[in-house]
This record gives sequence, structure tokens and C-alpha cells, in this order.
Amino acid sequence: MSNPYKNLPDHCFWSRAHRVEHISDVDPVVKGGFLLKENMKIATAGSCFAQHIARHLQKAGYNYFVTEEVPHPIIPEAVAASFGYGVFSARYGNLYTARQLLQLAKRAYGEFTPEEDFWRNADGYLIDPFRPSVQPGGFVSEDEFYADREVHFAAVRRIVEESDVFVFTFGLTEAWRAKSDGAVFALAPGVAGGLYSTDQHEFVNFSVDEIVADFEEFVTMMRSKNPNVKILMTVSPVPLIATAREDESVLSATSYSKSVLRVAVEQLRERLNDAHYFPSYEVITGNYNRGAYYSENLRDVEEDGVSHAMSLFMKHYTEQSQPSLASRVKKKLTKRKSASNKFQEEVGEALAVICDEELIEKSVK
Repeated sequence: MSNPYKNLPDHCFWSRAHRVEHISDVDPVVKGGFLLKENMKIATAGSCFAQHIARHLQKAGYNYFVTEEVPHPIIPEAVAASFGYGVFSARYGNLYTARQLLQLAKRAYGEFTPEEDFWRNADGYLIDPFRPSVQPGGFVSEDEFYADREVHFAAVRRIVEESDVFVFTFGLTEAWRAKSDGAVFALAPGVAGGLYSTDQHEFVNFSVDEIVADFEEFVTMMRSKNPNVKILMTVSPVPLIATAREDESVLSATSYSKSVLRVAVEQLRERLNDAHYFPSYEVITGNYNRGAYYSENLRDVEEDGVSHAMSLFMKHYTEQSQPSLASRVKKKLTKRKSASNKFQEEVGEALAVICDEELIEKSVK
């Protein structure tokens, strides 16, 4: 007898979707929303995981749109990255929430000016509360701080106005904000600078409706200046490093946060024109891989997982393709473990600086 499931393709059935020779052949993308061209300006922002997309696009020869360039070509790449150059399209550091993204755009266009403009660290240097890791050690003076920020805001405006594709990785729902004006910080005051005060600061855990409204407002603002920009959304598979909810385990807080983000993105995909979702979250967290895509700390994503996600991205969103992880494993089985360990050490060192959230754990040791 006929039924609605009778003629559906394999990817619609759990038993068939992961029935593959190697886990890297699992493909939850089905089809891409558009095709990237090499001349398209592709901008990225969001949580730490968005950096992987930028790195792979650059290696593949695509036009990764960087508007805040390193000040001098002789500066080593690692040093430039520690100052936020090339990590994302501009030196905004991690934008973990949609509210941070929206407020950044408003600040860049003079539509919002937070009352708590800067913090001071233990040495008295100035820390930007909205991008605390981009200036190691802090800014020496207010003149230096404001001059650098004006350059940054100009770079943000270019992203809004000139990007052909804007990729945003939703990372967290938990955040800290000023009670006076609602300004959302990258980290809680006191972690990387500033003084935490229950009179001045409060914890917020954004809901689905709030996230949808914030991102929708940002896209509306962006498209008022750049009507044809395409939006690509992802959800970070990286668990929370800590939760500020004392009555909640970080395990359940992570499950809640990622669930909220995933629902919000699904609603945004339905409501926004030319906005698409890429399921890197499902690739990394899917139980089909039996945890193989996480390192021993169960938080950092292994290069195998990144390679799987990016090979699918290249397959569905570009005219290029990358060899599957399975084929690489067969060719380099004896060398893969040592190479992967070396890569993880390098990435771990980089992310310890680049991911603002890592500073939370350091601040409580």
C-alpha cells in the first residue's frame, strides 16, 4: 500500500543515512543553497568554529574577504593572528551571540554607544570589552584605543556593505551585559579586565525568539545597504567551557544552548530570503561517528571532523571537491596519527589565544 514515506530517498531514513563504508561518507547536507564563485567576497564571523571555514576557503583559492589587514607584511602569521588579523574578516574576535553581532553593526554606524566603553586590566592598560583578545596586554592609552577602534568600525562597515556572502556561526546563548544600556560583552567583566559588579552587570540566557529577532534585524540592516548578500548560517559544535548557571550542569546547559541555537537557525532559514543552513554541527556531534571527531577533552574538534565538514561544504557549495577522509586514511594510515597529533597541538595553541571563551577557565585557576 502507498504511504508518504514509500518513495523518499535514503537520506530521509535513519537506517540508511549512515549506512556507508566510512563515517566521512555520511552527508547530511543533501544539497547546497547556492554556488560560490571564486570572485565572491566571503566574510565570516561568529564563534571559534567559523575560523575553520575561513582557513579552508583560503586554501582552496576562494576570495576570503578580509577588511582589516595586518599593518606590515613582515609580521609573522602567528603574531598577526594573536592580534586578531585574518582570524575573521575583521578584528572583532569571537561574536558568540546574535546580539553581539547586531550591536557591533549598530556601533559601527554610530547607532549605539555603550556607556561602559573600555575596561582596565591589572596593569592599568585598556581592554576592549567587546573584543578583549585582539590586543594582547591591552591598549596603552585612550587615544590608541579609540584610533584603533575607528579603523575597526570602518572595516566592519565594509563587510556589511561589500560582502557577497556572509557566514555566521552561532556559538552561545549565555552572555553578560550592562544593566544600564544592555550592551553585551564578549566575556563577563573580571575575566579579561574590568570589575564585575552585581549592581552594573547581569547574566542573560537568550531565547529562541530573541536570537531570531536579533539576527533578523542585523540581516535587515545589512541588506538595506547590500541587498544581494547571501547568508550562510552554522551552529558551533564546541560545548560550553563553563556555564554561569549555578543550579545547572555544564552538560545540560550545553544541550540547552545548542538546541536553542539550532531551532533559532531553522526559523531564520524559513523567514529570511536567501539564507541557508550548513549542518557542520550535525557532522561533528552526530552519534554515527561515536565521538571520533572530538579530542580527549571532549570539547576540541579533531581535524578529521573539520575535514569531513569542509569536504561536504566544498562538495555542495563550490565547483571544487576535496578527497574524502576515507581515501586519505587508506593512503596515509601509518602517518595519520602523528600528523594529526602535531596539527592538534598547533591548533590548540592558536585557539587558546583566539577563542575568548578559553579565558574563563584560565581566570578561575
